[in-house]
Amino acid sequence: MAISFEKAFAGHDKMLEFRSARAAVLANNIANADTPNYKARDITFDSMFNNEKNKLYLSVDDKRHINGVSELGGDSGLLYRNPSQPSLDGNTVDMQREKAEYAKNSLQFDTSFMFLDRKISGMKKALSGN
Repeated sequence: MAISFEKAFAGHDKMLEFRSARAAVLANNIANADTPNYKARDITFDSMFNNEKNKLYLSVDDKRHINGVSELGGDSGLLYRNPSQPSLDGNTVDMQREKAEYAKNSLQFDTSFMFLDRKISGMKKALSGN
C-alpha cells in the first residue's frame, strides 16, 4: 500500500508554503515603509491556492506542441491592503500593523511546522516499528 503524503500531512505542508510567502510579502511592506506611493500588499490562503480563474490554459492543435498552464499577472494572489490612515506621500504601509501581522504570521508558521514535524515523527515511528 502506497503512502499518500498529501493525506498524511493534512495540509500542513501547504500552510507552511503559504506562511513563507506571506512572510516575504509582509517583509516587503516593511522594507518599503518610506517609499512614496508604495501600496501595502497582503496575501490570503484562499487567494494563493484558489486562483484557478487567473490561469491561462495554452491551446494545443498539434500533438508535438507542449501542454502548459501560465499564470496571468504572476502575483500569486497578492491583494492590496486597505489603509486605515494613508500618509501624505501616498504610502499605505502602517508599520505597527505590519510588525504585528509579521509576528502573528511567524507564530502561526512555528505552529504549522510543529504539527508537520509531529506528523513526520509519527510516520517514522510507524515505519520503524517503535
